[in-house]
Amino acid sequence: MTRPAGTWQNWARSERVRPLTVEYPSTIEAVRRAVRSAAARGRPIKAVGTGHSFSGIAVAPGTLLELTELSGLVSVDRERQRARLLAGTRLHRIPALLAPHGLAMTNLGDIDRQSISGAISTGTHGTGSLFGGIPTQIVGVTLVTADGELLTVDADHEPELLPAVALGLGALGILVDVTIQCVPAFTLHAIERPEPLEAVVDGVIERAADVDHFEFYWFPHTDVALTKTNTRRPADEAVAPLGRVSKIVDDIVVGNVVHQAVCSAGRTAPALIPGINRLSAKVWGDRAFSDQSHRVFTTSRGVRFREMEYAVPVENLAAAFRGIQQVIAQRDWRVEFPIEVRTAAADDLWMSTASGRASGYLAVHRYWKTDPTAYFAAVEEVMLAHGGRPHWGKMHTQDAASLRERYPRFDDFVALRDRLDPDRLFRNPYLQRVLGE
Repeated sequence: MTRPAGTWQNWARSERVRPLTVEYPSTIEAVRRAVRSAAARGRPIKAVGTGHSFSGIAVAPGTLLELTELSGLVSVDRERQRARLLAGTRLHRIPALLAPHGLAMTNLGDIDRQSISGAISTGTHGTGSLFGGIPTQIVGVTLVTADGELLTVDADHEPELLPAVALGLGALGILVDVTIQCVPAFTLHAIERPEPLEAVVDGVIERAADVDHFEFYWFPHTDVALTKTNTRRPADEAVAPLGRVSKIVDDIVVGNVVHQAVCSAGRTAPALIPGINRLSAKVWGDRAFSDQSHRVFTTSRGVRFREMEYAVPVENLAAAFRGIQQVIAQRDWRVEFPIEVRTAAADDLWMSTASGRASGYLAVHRYWKTDPTAYFAAVEEVMLAHGGRPHWGKMHTQDAASLRERYPRFDDFVALRDRLDPDRLFRNPYLQRVLGE
């Protein structure tokens, strides 16, 4: 289905474009036709998910493919605990699709509004020193290449390409289905509490290694870390989920409504931010509960923001965090959003931020109506000094020249791009910047 093109913009309102054409394919064959049509016209074509990337990775100046209707469960292999999903399937719909089969995704990030194809193409990740990002759960893909043909990559078909196509940045073709390696359904026991910041930072690697999932948030201008520890437990173990009132108060009223008011007030009166942050650190998070895994991993984000995130070698995590602290103090900035600190296992994906090394992640945010340029630039300088790699779906300024030095398989990925898309049908300005022409 083709519809008139209007202006597309991402959730953060940091990117926008008016594509020449918007198409809503509901079948794989419709995607193939769209790709062939775009190629015949010499027009670039890009698939988009839900627009939750903060970078321009999904910007489609030519033909925009909206994959909303290419969604759902294709098949389940109960014996091997694998599920094949159409590429437009939203992450928040997957748990219900897997539940009848007693399965779950191994790990998730803290937002589940993305499509599965968008999540893996940008390297979306959660936290946990023994767990990789969402792309590491992919054991097979089908994509439409620039000639409109289908390319299947799995254990039986060109398996050597899986480390490239599982996190392909949208540069190798249009994903139409993916196969996820699942695990038996499980629950999580969550403990969220404030702790002295310095002790948490000093022991962050050990804390992360001792539990299944650990992360912390720090509100600038405070001395408190808001820690989150999640422990995996069997699905048949009794759970104690948050009560309805507690969830509404903590996650909706405090986490969204109050924080929205804080961001708006901080924008007009920055001097208020340190005091507000200290109050926020007192009222956010001091609770224990347990529930199905996806209900604990993910949260609702109602306050619009912009984000930059870098992965550093895990041994540099504490030093990189303190570098951000120093920058904020030296510049006397008033920062209203917390910094998020997580970890992930090393993997073998060519363009993964954790490729070849256990990684620590530091994410910084600004309210969407506040200009983040100076803050993000200063933080980026710190991250680069500590061996950082930028998250592909978050804001950053790196280009092919600088990224080639940070990814051992960068040239191999570009060579595969040359093979699958020699005429750069899937190009856009972001890919031209980070991968070269």
